[in-house]
Amino acid sequence: MTKQTFIKGAMILLAAGIINRILGFIPRIALPRIIGAEGVGLYQLGYPFLIVMLTVITGGIPLAVAKWVAEAQSQGDERKVRHIFRTAIGLTVVLAIVFTAITITLAPWISTKVLTDERVYYPFLFMTPMLLIAAVSSVCRGYFQGKQNMIPSALSQVIETLFRIVFVLFFAQLLLPRGLEWAAAGAMIGSVIGECCGLLVLLYQLAREKKRRLTEDNQAQEPLLKRLVSWSVPVTLSKMSGSLSYLFESILTVRALAVAGVATGAATAQYGALQGMILPVVLLPTALTYSLSVSLVPSLSEAAARGDHATIRKRMGQTMRLALVSGAPCVVIMAMLAGPICSVLYDHAEITPMLQMIAPFALFIYLQAPLQAALQALDKPGTALRNTLIGAAVKLTLITLLASRPELGIYGALIAMGVQIVIVTLLHWSSVLRLVGSHMQLLDGIKVGAAALITAAVIKYAYALPWLAGEWLKLLASASIGLVVYLLLMLLLGIIDKSDLSRLPVVGRWVKP
Repeated sequence: MTKQTFIKGAMILLAAGIINRILGFIPRIALPRIIGAEGVGLYQLGYPFLIVMLTVITGGIPLAVAKWVAEAQSQGDERKVRHIFRTAIGLTVVLAIVFTAITITLAPWISTKVLTDERVYYPFLFMTPMLLIAAVSSVCRGYFQGKQNMIPSALSQVIETLFRIVFVLFFAQLLLPRGLEWAAAGAMIGSVIGECCGLLVLLYQLAREKKRRLTEDNQAQEPLLKRLVSWSVPVTLSKMSGSLSYLFESILTVRALAVAGVATGAATAQYGALQGMILPVVLLPTALTYSLSVSLVPSLSEAAARGDHATIRKRMGQTMRLALVSGAPCVVIMAMLAGPICSVLYDHAEITPMLQMIAPFALFIYLQAPLQAALQALDKPGTALRNTLIGAAVKLTLITLLASRPELGIYGALIAMGVQIVIVTLLHWSSVLRLVGSHMQLLDGIKVGAAALITAAVIKYAYALPWLAGEWLKLLASASIGLVVYLLLMLLLGIIDKSDLSRLPVVGRWVKP
């Protein structure tokens, strides 16, 4: 099995993440054209429940597998690596089967009482196989990440996305004559097939490890199982708080908008625009922060097992600098080109103020994920849980107070979300700082900020020039010019140097450090 360096592993996952994010826009555009907004609503309505169930089933197990496999690898204990994987798979399969049975049994009640639309029954029912498939896949990915081999995870994600797109659209079209609920169910069948294909890729990669076949070790089974459960509980609770916060956010926002005098249909449309249009754009750059977070857990765990604090600080410095340097231009582009982005992508220029308001907070989103991964890798999942709960409580309180004010409305919810993002990020940062010490130079942040301001001015000037016809061409050209200027500034200011470029896949072979 090929073990990649921290940077190379992150870049492999980044490439897969970018491909998946780009491909992910295909069903977002095509599916509504087949089954309409109402059909998409039926398709989407069961997903929050699916996320909660997956959180209950897997929780912190994949993260624990990545962390402990990395530690065992650093000690050369392959027997322990196999045992960790067997125990995690066994626990996950049992939990998945139990909760799948419960979900199927309660499906009629959930679809009519909890989700309030009996037409959700068939999409919800066809969704249930994903609980077992996605749970097993997540443990397999954790295993490969612990081995610091990101290729199987990246490949499985791309294959899953490709097959999901094809079969979601195919089965939605095929079953549409039977009604919207069946068309939505067909789309869900396509999602299940995509998950299956991703899992098959992971199982194939496991099968290739013929010399590393899993073995039984019943004597150590119980202690490891107890440790796995006890360690994953805080991580599970942290994820659960995020899932439940998202669920309550949707309920409270619509209710608060009703108090503000917004009609139910309009409130649903506003919140739908926020969740379905604005946030996907804001979260697009998280392909990088996700890849950094995934690579960071085994890297820090391995260094911590050796007591190598210098490497921990180095990895944190690299990660935070990459997140900052890559996130800043994305924030600038969203803020300066919010109008063209909303018009070109969605043909809804009226949602421009939403994107402009949330854009500055996006940088904190990009910094937050690696910080949370660091806390979990350094055996502080309880700290991450505490910080997440504080942020969730603040957000839900502010939504109730601000979104109910007629002069704010949906923008009150946006303010609440932004405040929560900043609070959690700063709390995570403070916690990591206490654990590993300083890991990023303040001067680097000042340089990136200055470069971002110059880039913003360049983008604004480039977009205003009457040199291109067509809004999408002006959007693409001005954003590209801004990125080139930003990259040059990073090189001139010494934020990025030849040694950084030399570590990148493909590019590195052409650059001498």
